[in-house]
Amino acid sequence: MLKLIVCLKQVPIVTELPWDEQAGTLRRDLASGMMNLACLHALEAALQIKEQYSADILAITMGPPAAEEVLREAIALGADRGIHLCDRIFAGSDTYATSWMLARTIKQECPDYDLILCGSYTSDSETAQVGPQLAEELDLPAAAYIEKLEIHGRTLRVRRLVDNFRETLEMEFPALVTVSLENYKPRYAGLSGLEAAFDTGNIDRLNAADVGINKSAIETDGSRTKVRKVFLRKANKENILLTGTAANVVGDFLSKYESKISWAIGKDIEEDRNDE
Repeated sequence: MLKLIVCLKQVPIVTELPWDEQAGTLRRDLASGMMNLACLHALEAALQIKEQYSADILAITMGPPAAEEVLREAIALGADRGIHLCDRIFAGSDTYATSWMLARTIKQECPDYDLILCGSYTSDSETAQVGPQLAEELDLPAAAYIEKLEIHGRTLRVRRLVDNFRETLEMEFPALVTVSLENYKPRYAGLSGLEAAFDTGNIDRLNAADVGINKSAIETDGSRTKVRKVFLRKANKENILLTGTAANVVGDFLSKYESKISWAIGKDIEEDRNDE
């Protein structure tokens, strides 16, 4: 049986989320959370592997107590168990610290894994760094933005679209992939899954000490990213009303905005009019 690990993240609904300009952080406590969409696609890829090849799925997330919701959702959809890394000293971790702590947890809790699946990026930061950094921490072969996976014995074959070229790559287990949004459309949870999601025995909550991390280690090997300033860009919009016949309105519009339109479409409008 294959052993799969899916790394999940709870992200805030960004339309509800304000910045704390003074602290340089997102006020996550003021918004409702949801599973990151790309993580849902990674979970669906794992579920399809489980159905086709037989596998055990461990879902892992790191975050505040509310982040346990994404593990419940994962179990409702078909994951077998979950691990929730939750400790105050994890707060403010950047991608480097996050991947470092996830790697330590995986080495301790599930060292005999075959495949780790991550979302290609998260909607609250879009760095796309945790997956590749985790592969580096674990010294794994890896590929990002995967749209299709196939397993042949101990070989993983993946397909991805990069710079308008479709690539097919192969690697041996254990390995790591990040899954794109093109395929693996997330499924809905069935009633039996919802019942399993509230079986409290399926989720282990681990703090920093449980995985051998202390405050001094966080300070030494933790976040490299420092937010120096956060500000909100304020846009001033101006409405312009053009009146008259259609021909006159089009003429006025082109005379005012021809340079901007030409740049946007990569074409010289004035030159085209002269050619006519």
